[in-house]
Amino acid sequence: MTHVVFMGTPEFAVPTLTALIEAPSLDVVGIVTQPDRPAGRGRRLTPSPVKRVALERGLPLMQPRSLHTPEALAQLATWRPDVIVVAAFGQILRQDVLDLPPHGCLNVHASLLPRWRGAAPVAAAILAGDEVTGVTIMRIDAGLDTGPILAQREEPIRPDDTRARLGKRLARLGAALLVETLPVYLAGDLLPRPQPEEGVTYARQLRKEDGRLDWSHSAIELDRRVRAFTPQPGAFTLWRGRRLKVLRAVPLPTWRGDAPPGTVIAVADGAAVATGEGALRLEEVQLAGKRPMDIAAFLRGQRDFVGSRLD
Repeated sequence: MTHVVFMGTPEFAVPTLTALIEAPSLDVVGIVTQPDRPAGRGRRLTPSPVKRVALERGLPLMQPRSLHTPEALAQLATWRPDVIVVAAFGQILRQDVLDLPPHGCLNVHASLLPRWRGAAPVAAAILAGDEVTGVTIMRIDAGLDTGPILAQREEPIRPDDTRARLGKRLARLGAALLVETLPVYLAGDLLPRPQPEEGVTYARQLRKEDGRLDWSHSAIELDRRVRAFTPQPGAFTLWRGRRLKVLRAVPLPTWRGDAPPGTVIAVADGAAVATGEGALRLEEVQLAGKRPMDIAAFLRGQRDFVGSRLD
């Protein structure tokens, strides 16, 4: 029986953890996840999705603020893992952790490395207009997603994919690829191959302000930004000084008109916003302090919206 320590935090990591738990030849001897974080309007401390699974399954759990304290390292050593599997954990592993398991540390990464190394590969692929992305199983080294590759699998990006929707598919794909790859790797029948030196790109951590829509850009670019920032951290604009989230939208790239970018225009069944090229039809929005609404309901309550300007 192979002893596995799993490190992960968000919903993306749950399918991989579940697949490891259910694999007959693997024994998940410990789970490491980030400390509980404040969430919601009440800012209550909330456990990560991975912690919830660990508690439901009765598995040993650790939530260190840093993996590099003597206490955290001692606990990892006590578990005596043969291999450590990481999926969206949220901390960089230093060499003392990487050297602990005899089979090293493996990462389930949501891109086709070396494209989109870094913290937000799913959003980056949508923002860039990539037609295809995928998952990579790699052996972690001291760099940022620079380790050698064990396996990869492609996944097409659909025109209506949001970060959440695409992320769910990649999470399932990564879990399946890991449990398919891990036995072959542990048996010594699969050697990691170095990443290509060409095609390296980086996907930095997203910030809330990155979601602000610049109406001078094209409708195609703005549609990508809305989808890449859904559900978090959210795409938004300002209407009369109030934040207006754009939750769903559809690009109208062939629209032609003389309205300046940012002008709200009437279209069949709703409203759109003139952009630098084409228009962006609004499908669902949320005004600060209000609940999300489809555009028809929003227009009934804000009759002066059409013809106004968004900043």
